Amino acid sequence: MIRSLVSRTGQMLLVIFGISVLVFCIFFATPGADPTARIAGRGASPQVVERIRAEYGFDRPLPVQYVKMMEKLFVSRDLTSFVNHGQRVVPEVLQAAPVTLSLVLWAAFFWVSGSLVFGIASAVLRDSWVDRLLMVLGLIGLSMPVFWLGEVVNLVTQSRWHDTFLFRWVPPLGYVPFSQSPWGWAKALFLPSLTLAVCFIGLYARVLRSELLTAMGEDAIRTARAKGAGPVRVWLWHGLRLSWLSYISLFGLDFAQLLGGGALLTEVVFAMPGVGRLTYQALATLDLPLIMATVMYAAVFVVIANALVDGLYALLDPRIMEGRHGR
Repeated sequence: MIRSLVSRTGQMLLVIFGISVLVFCIFFATPGADPTARIAGRGASPQVVERIRAEYGFDRPLPVQYVKMMEKLFVSRDLTSFVNHGQRVVPEVLQAAPVTLSLVLWAAFFWVSGSLVFGIASAVLRDSWVDRLLMVLGLIGLSMPVFWLGEVVNLVTQSRWHDTFLFRWVPPLGYVPFSQSPWGWAKALFLPSLTLAVCFIGLYARVLRSELLTAMGEDAIRTARAKGAGPVRVWLWHGLRLSWLSYISLFGLDFAQLLGGGALLTEVVFAMPGVGRLTYQALATLDLPLIMATVMYAAVFVVIANALVDGLYALLDPRIMEGRHGR
């Protein structure tokens, strides 16, 4: 157990290290991304350029610059932006993280609830008109780009029909902290999170339907029915228990990816100051410290989520752990 934990931790650290090196190298290989020129500005004299190179350490070898940046990012946490001079990037990411966390938690609630209802209903009523209708609706939701759907939602609720009875409650675009107003926080997050969830409900419902129908042919289901288990218990207990692996795997990685900035388009469309929008701003300005901070934030979430999914796999299906020990 301890050996497996140490091995997994080492793999996680290696992946994070590899991602940081890759991002660092890609940045300096990108045309027009020279931080010295961006900090000095247009028309700067050679003396000013040289002074900036020495001040920021750009005259040192790239490996030295990389180590120094990682030290400032993870140890002293005083890494500053190349664009907004003197502004530390770590507090900026930490300030944006609760916004993204709130958005993703609401979206996860909507897409898990919706996919469970649609997926179970489609499996129970397979090959009926209800099944076909739900699968078509899921496919439509899966096919709609989130930025397009978000703009349509804004067009309907923020402009022409905003003063109508249906949408009078919709607040202006932006985010309201929970500490400031719990009700305002909930209202500000409702439409953005629902918009984000629509793109996942169809996929998860289709996956759950497929897994449930496959599970119905398992020996455990036939045994449960032979022992007198009713349809509700067969579908909602035995069927779901046999169908969780693929669902949990998808959910863990998607949830972590969204927490790490994958909700970028949703945050930009709805003007929410989260990690995704921060990543968008960093890429638009080619601000390496901010890019590195947001990418490392995302990498940590995705790597940890992958490890947690593996652990849940082992708990739900002990044969996986037995197979690892047997090798």
